[in-house]
Amino acid sequence: MNTIGKIVGPALILVTLIWSVEIVNFLSGHSLTTFGVLPRSSNGLIGIFLSPFIHAGFWHTVSNTVPLLILGGLTLAADKARFWMTTAAIILLSGTLVWLFARSSYHVGASGLVFGYFGALITRAIIERSLKSIILAMITITLYGGLLWGILPLRSYISFEGHFFGLIAGIAYIWIIHKFSKGGTVRD
Repeated sequence: MNTIGKIVGPALILVTLIWSVEIVNFLSGHSLTTFGVLPRSSNGLIGIFLSPFIHAGFWHTVSNTVPLLILGGLTLAADKARFWMTTAAIILLSGTLVWLFARSSYHVGASGLVFGYFGALITRAIIERSLKSIILAMITITLYGGLLWGILPLRSYISFEGHFFGLIAGIAYIWIIHKFSKGGTVRD
């Protein structure tokens, strides 16, 4: 596998899975959206795990594909060994927070994961202060700094809660692994 493939390979697996689900969802009249997070509902609990793979339509899927590949690739460049753990932690924590605190509506899409990767990359640079993490954070901010507008409730049909809690999940995960990997101390 070439260098680019090694960098984005796992992110490409996620995107392939998302597009496979979108095809099935399209063919079923987008009935899979009922497997999204429905806050404070026992039926919505399954969405904590499934919602990042389900989208509300073709353009929703398209809008998450490129940032997922790029920020997923940057997350891989930051820490290949922890990529899947970072991904799982962001999905679980952000989905749980959406289930607990978001509006009562189905929340679907990978943007929480995108925002989580963004938060993880920036937080890693702030905590580690290594040249590599700072360069990756600078690339992240240059390409996706405007993403932060997505945490504001600007459109009723967009889950700003998913965006916000994804960002929080990425920040929290990096802070937690750093805190516990350094024997309980955070470097200043």
